[in-house]
Amino acid sequence: MNKIILLVIILGVGLIAFKTNKKNALLAVVDTKENELSDDARYAMAMIEVKKHLKTNIGYNPDVSFLLDMKRPSGRNRFFVVDLKREQIIDQGLVAHGSGSETGKKNSLKFSNTDNSHATSLGSYTIGSSYSGKFGKAYKLYGLDSSNSNAYARNIVLHKYDSMPYDEQVDPICLSEGCPMVNAEFYKRLQTLIDSSKKQIILHIYY
Repeated sequence: MNKIILLVIILGVGLIAFKTNKKNALLAVVDTKENELSDDARYAMAMIEVKKHLKTNIGYNPDVSFLLDMKRPSGRNRFFVVDLKREQIIDQGLVAHGSGSETGKKNSLKFSNTDNSHATSLGSYTIGSSYSGKFGKAYKLYGLDSSNSNAYARNIVLHKYDSMPYDEQVDPICLSEGCPMVNAEFYKRLQTLIDSSKKQIILHIYY
């Protein structure tokens, strides 16, 4: 009888512990959802997305990619040139987001794939051929995801802008009409990479 009572007590304690642990686990999930991902976590997820596209098309450059983290303030470097083989950032600079992505709230953006929205679109792009436009040499962008499928039709391109600052700053930088727009000096380095690449470079914008 004593053994039966002892077994019941042990099972009861175990059940309470299981319920407590399960509750704590659920709370941990809720806390994770409520907390924003770190820069490193967002970067890692962006790398995964780029590598998914690399597996689907041998025409994409497997050595270098451009990652743009729109969660970071616009005055901070958030355009990263990445060595995919070593998984290291080899260059970085400022990049503007679209005026239509502004929400009126600090460090909070919205995104759109709609024409004339002047908003940035999230997702992966391939960098296409260059042309001469109002900002000089620019590169056409082709959206690879449903979130940016209208990029070419919207004339979303990678281009420079002479009034873009080069160094990081506290204040927000100027806005684009939805294009990833960078400083002229930084653009020269990007241009060298793009023009020397025999395969299409993937540019991935994330948040």
